[in-house]
Amino acid sequence: MCTAAGPIFSAVLRQNVHLRNVYAVRSISEPRFQSQCRGLSTDSGAAVTRASPGATGAPNSVATALAQFSNPKTVSDFQELYKSTKKKFQSKKLPVDVHPDAVFACNELDLSEVQVYGFDYDYTLACYKPILEDLLYNLAREMLVKRFRYPEDILDLEYEPNFAVRGLHYDVEKGLLVKLDSFLQLQLGSVYRGRTKLGADEVLKLYHNRLLPIAYVEGPNNSYRHNTNSKMVQLADLFSVPEMCLLCNIIEYFERNRIDYNPEIVFHDTRTAMGSCHPIMHGKVMVNTAKYIERNPKLVKFFEKLQKAGKNLFLVTNSPFSFVNCGMTFLVGANWRDFFDVVIVQARKPKFFTDESRPIRLFDEKTRSHLWDRVSKLEKGKIYYEGSVRQLQELKGWRGHSVLYFGDHPYSDLADVTLKHSWRTGAIISELAHEIKTLNREDFKMSANWLQMLTQLIEDTQDDESEPAQACLREWMEERDQLRNKTKNVFNEQFGSVFRTYHNPTYFSRRLFRFADIYTSDITNLLKFSTTHTFYPRRGVMPHEYASHFI
Repeated sequence: MCTAAGPIFSAVLRQNVHLRNVYAVRSISEPRFQSQCRGLSTDSGAAVTRASPGATGAPNSVATALAQFSNPKTVSDFQELYKSTKKKFQSKKLPVDVHPDAVFACNELDLSEVQVYGFDYDYTLACYKPILEDLLYNLAREMLVKRFRYPEDILDLEYEPNFAVRGLHYDVEKGLLVKLDSFLQLQLGSVYRGRTKLGADEVLKLYHNRLLPIAYVEGPNNSYRHNTNSKMVQLADLFSVPEMCLLCNIIEYFERNRIDYNPEIVFHDTRTAMGSCHPIMHGKVMVNTAKYIERNPKLVKFFEKLQKAGKNLFLVTNSPFSFVNCGMTFLVGANWRDFFDVVIVQARKPKFFTDESRPIRLFDEKTRSHLWDRVSKLEKGKIYYEGSVRQLQELKGWRGHSVLYFGDHPYSDLADVTLKHSWRTGAIISELAHEIKTLNREDFKMSANWLQMLTQLIEDTQDDESEPAQACLREWMEERDQLRNKTKNVFNEQFGSVFRTYHNPTYFSRRLFRFADIYTSDITNLLKFSTTHTFYPRRGVMPHEYASHFI
């Protein structure tokens, strides 16, 4: 096995990873990793972690090591090149671990400019245990049988929590669950009809191309929100994970039993059933809150810190007050409303951020309904219902970059407030904990590093049309395919990482990086930072720029 000599350059865009006393670099878009980087540290303990150099530390150490094989001719020569590259890979230090509590910056964010902190509730302040997914799945499955008259055998289809990941697309026309990258390319090997993976040939026969037209994915208006004329729907929040599993289980049942079905109708039935069972879910969570909601003892400290710094806090959620009150009492205490200047429930986001004509109402806790009186001011301690962000801004005077809003959904929580109202935004992505734990595994680091070096080896050799070179290339390509699948499956066997396809960022990542200034796995990770802290995005190397140890 072998490689042609040549420096390993890369086109890498990077993001900051912020920690107290830790500064780590995270790649956001990298056709190839940069092998000519070194770890840098300061006396204060701050560190920049990058791919480490070889033992010599020379800028062009890979090319130097392979210089003796600059003109390989025989299979034996190419095999020696491969061995030398492998030896150089084995001499490299592994990247430093990413801290699981890090805060990642997509855009520079100066907290000293932020006076108002806003929050969503579900999966932002209240993080749910995995058992909630089972509950939602079971309730929706039962509703499909009882209300929509689906076959009773569907009640035997069990939830598989590790089947799907957030951010996938469902093709309502073809009945396929697919994973797209940031360029709208299908990730072959992650296209499913029901629970059955489709081969690459079948996928290409259906779509005629790996690269999908933007109108097919996003509709004719190319909107970041689902367009009813588009052929695909993105499932972008954690509540959609059990929905995807139920949808695929039903389609698999129909396929195996040769039952005719319309993929679009099955999708809408499943979505309607899942949405309709939320009130039932709310009731069950309120009866046994500790069973479904993760305790977060740091949440009170976080609110107290913001309050002590003179910051204003508000809550805007689509959930009903009784459900939110139960959860917040469990998480923060009976006096949880004392922390918030404004609380708005059943806001009907994203319409809350887009509609201007929907009046805000005062919620009557006794009658559990809204009052019809016109609201002329928003008072602390009271609960408000529906309304719009326009009214919130007018009544409180909170505008622009002085507002930082946190949510878990890149579209319904973050897109409109940053695009239309210039708010700063933070995304709470709980899957980061699992993703970072996987990234920090030694076997993953080894596989990912070798994959990059092997890919460069293939790229440097591919233009040699001699038979010895082509014979080696076939072996290397096979090994590369195995490595790509290995680094994918370690996150999720069916769909891989939430944030990356084989090498490109996912469609979900593209939207996350666009609509979120910062993101992290838990809202209380911000406790590590002062209220005047600035999060700086990393200056990364663009494809046309030179490679440097200091970028």
